[in-house]
Amino acid sequence: MSRNARAPQVVRGRAAAAASVVAALSLVLAACSGGGDDGSDGEDPADGSPAELTIMVIKHPLTKPMAEMGWVSQLEERANVSITWEEVAADWDQKKNPMLAAGDVPDLIIGNNAITDADLSTFGSLFEDLSDDLDALPNVQALFEEVDGAESLATQTSGEVFSIPSYKRFWPTAITHQYINQQWLDTLGLEQPTTWDELFDVLVAFKEGDPNGNGQADEIPMDFAPVGTTGFGYFNPSALLGSTGLPISGGGGEGYFLEDGEVKNFFTDERYRDTVEFLHRCWEAGLISNEAFTQDYSTYQSVARGTGDEARVGFSWGWSGSDRFGPGVYEQYEAVAPLLAEEGQSAPVRWSYDFENLTRNAITMAADTRSKDAALRVINEFYSPDMSIQVLFGDIGPNVEQVSDTEFTVLPPADENLDPSTWKWTSSIADNGPIYLREDMEVELPTDLAEAVEDALPLEVAFEDFDVDTNVYPSLFIHMSQADISSTALNNTGILGVAMPKFAEFVTTGGATDQWDTYVSQIEGLGVQQNIDIMQTYYDEYMASK
Repeated sequence: MSRNARAPQVVRGRAAAAASVVAALSLVLAACSGGGDDGSDGEDPADGSPAELTIMVIKHPLTKPMAEMGWVSQLEERANVSITWEEVAADWDQKKNPMLAAGDVPDLIIGNNAITDADLSTFGSLFEDLSDDLDALPNVQALFEEVDGAESLATQTSGEVFSIPSYKRFWPTAITHQYINQQWLDTLGLEQPTTWDELFDVLVAFKEGDPNGNGQADEIPMDFAPVGTTGFGYFNPSALLGSTGLPISGGGGEGYFLEDGEVKNFFTDERYRDTVEFLHRCWEAGLISNEAFTQDYSTYQSVARGTGDEARVGFSWGWSGSDRFGPGVYEQYEAVAPLLAEEGQSAPVRWSYDFENLTRNAITMAADTRSKDAALRVINEFYSPDMSIQVLFGDIGPNVEQVSDTEFTVLPPADENLDPSTWKWTSSIADNGPIYLREDMEVELPTDLAEAVEDALPLEVAFEDFDVDTNVYPSLFIHMSQADISSTALNNTGILGVAMPKFAEFVTTGGATDQWDTYVSQIEGLGVQQNIDIMQTYYDEYMASK
């Protein structure tokens, strides 16, 4: 996971709707010639020549064309295929829905939850059930056998396996990490804050004390990633909900959370109101970036990187220090622990529990693929050790050194102007690909991932007495019926249509406390309790089956 991978989350995404970082690469969706258009019977060519496949890949905007990736030719050679790539770098949902409705899908679709469980529930007949093809997929079988939950994640309630998950293994529990400019604190003679009140005072000092020493009032005390219309994600101020003891996952998503085995939604929780009121206090004092609600993700990143060794941002959230603040100033920052909402509170601090190692629906096959045998070979090759490492980090050679069959070293960026995270997303399809990093693989991690693991250490206090079974909703392993998917999705559209604009309004103009009862009544009238009841039923059934 990196800053580029997703924000906010779409749970799912390590994601996740992902914030765009640069202008989208050119998109081509025409000629998605999946099955049968050429009159083939789904078998390999009789003369042994490479089978032709069309693969649609949902990429990050930074990612270079597939033709420029060395591992692609290896994949074609090993699987004896010739691949036509359809590359999508933006507006996937707007393009996906007409494609599915028309029933015209390519041989394979690749992307982190690109085809969702809701899609599979509605359009399942368009996709191949792989449950009876596992003998042709030994690498997938190994994934199912070795990784707890992988097979159940891939298996629908009626037994079909339409899509295979990814397993990355090395990612820390928390994706969002919290940072403060320690050099600014030292310059102003301040200690790291431990409560919201102390943070407020520090932010005021950042604003008024010229801690970067350039004689200008250009410091941004606090900044956060753009908040989307479909809920909260990584690097959003929803991270502060943990200060109140409220447990979230994936950055908050659509507001649903599990607390002591009970499903709730924080949009109607007074702890959410208190968090919003603190953010309004900061906004009113000019402590949050004026562009926080209008900037795109690229601006959010670039502003924090300052100019040369002159930092601009005091307190923020990100994947790693170097990724968030860039090579010029990141050493000024320290990762810090969760804050208390108030001194002496009885509620323990929490933090977003994310678990991005196992992610659903990485690769899906069309039911009428022109060559099923070839498509199965491609899927199997994706999950081989050396192919998985290249899909995630880039080609062996410029990006990865292969020491042995099971030993790999991820190399520093060949472009010295790029940090490791950006280099990864530029070089390969990264977290969006089908990946299986086996337990016997020894990988010397890139510096940004190693740094992110270290930056997560101050957050461990939030998980010391944390019961995952009763405080993390297991959405990854729950497959709802089509009726329940449709019902909850319809309700969520209405709920988020009110809650997300209100979040921006409450932060920038205030009124959360005064309007709270009216606001809660409005949210409750949009079906939030119906969704909670549905989710509670699935959770109870899931726990009973464990």
